Amino acid sequence: MAMENKTKIKMCGMMRVQDIEAANEIHPDYIGFIFVEGRRRYVTYEKAGEMKKLLDPDIKAVGVFINEEIDKVTKLVKDGIVDIVQLHGEEGEDYIQELKAKVDCPVIKCFQLPRDSLLDVVLTSADMVLIDSGTGTGKTFDWQLIEGVTRPYFLAGGIDETNIEEAIEKLHPYAIDVSSGIETDGLKDPEKMKKLKSIVSK
Repeated sequence: MAMENKTKIKMCGMMRVQDIEAANEIHPDYIGFIFVEGRRRYVTYEKAGEMKKLLDPDIKAVGVFINEEIDKVTKLVKDGIVDIVQLHGEEGEDYIQELKAKVDCPVIKCFQLPRDSLLDVVLTSADMVLIDSGTGTGKTFDWQLIEGVTRPYFLAGGIDETNIEEAIEKLHPYAIDVSSGIETDGLKDPEKMKKLKSIVSK
C-alpha cells in the first residue's frame, strides 16, 4: 500500500489528561471527545478545552455529537476545541448544510449498518462518513455489508488488536476508529494504544 494510502487511526473517547499525554507520544491521526451527556466517556466543554491545549497540534481533535444544537457545536469549533465535527444521531441533510454554512471544518456523518442504507452513505453531503454497528456498542457488524463501498470511510465498531489487521486487509478503510479496543477496565490503556498504532503503521 502506498504511503499516502495507509489507513489512518482515530482514538476516540479521551477523558483524562493522561490520555492526551499518551496520544501525544503515540501520535494517532485523530483523537475524539464525546460531547454526549449520559455517555460514559462524556467530557464537558471545559475539560475538553483543557485537554485540547495539551494536544499535539498535528493530531486533529474530533468532537462527537448526537442531535446537538448547532450553536453549541459551532462554539466548540470556533473556540478551537474541535477541529472536525462527527454527527452520530439523526442529523439530516438540512442540519448538515446549516452546520457547514457556519463552520469551516470537515463534518463526519455516522451511519449504522444494517439500520441505515448504503445509499445514505453515498449521498450524504458530509465531508466524510463513519460506518459503525451502533453508538459506542463496542461490537462489530457484518463487514460484507460494506465491501462495495468506494467512498472513503472511517470504520468503527468492536475493533481491537484481534481484528484490526483483518479489517485493514479486507476493507482498506480510510481510517479505523477505536475506543473500547484501547481500554482496560474502562480507561485508555497506553500499551493497547501503542499496539494498535503500530499495526496500522505497518
